[in-house]
Amino acid sequence: MANDKSKSSSDEETVGNDLAALEKRVDQLLDLCKQLNEENGSLKATQEQLVAERATLVSKSEQARSRVEAMIARLKALETGG
Repeated sequence: MANDKSKSSSDEETVGNDLAALEKRVDQLLDLCKQLNEENGSLKATQEQLVAERATLVSKSEQARSRVEAMIARLKALETGG
């Protein structure tokens, strides 16, 4: 009987240790999830900023192309008219 109580106490200790380890791991995973959510939000904000910047640059590029084409057309007109 004393051996049974000792074994039971040992089993309870093992279960307690397992639960403590599990709780620690769950806390680590929750911290990781929080960190990843914050990082994800930051990356989404950066992506939105870069998409907007790209749209601005594409627009400026199109404007520059139009101006260059207009200049080429004027030069050709001057060339043929002059």
